[in-house]
Amino acid sequence: MARNVAGITIPDALIDRMAKAAKGSEEGIKICVEQIQEVKEIEGVHGVHIMAIEWEQMISKITEMAGLLPRPKVE
Repeated sequence: MARNVAGITIPDALIDRMAKAAKGSEEGIKICVEQIQEVKEIEGVHGVHIMAIEWEQMISKITEMAGLLPRPKVE
């Protein structure tokens, strides 16, 4: 993605992390969950958009791991 998708910047640390992972798919999910948790801490942010192109079945696992289900109440 870093080389083939226009407009996307992926930090070298994440590329290295994925390259060193025993299972890239599991590491990718962990990274996604970590990013969601970081975004949840930003004041004023009330949601995230998760895109799992051709891997839609993982959305429920990601949302559960990130603590998005059940949906939090917005105050």
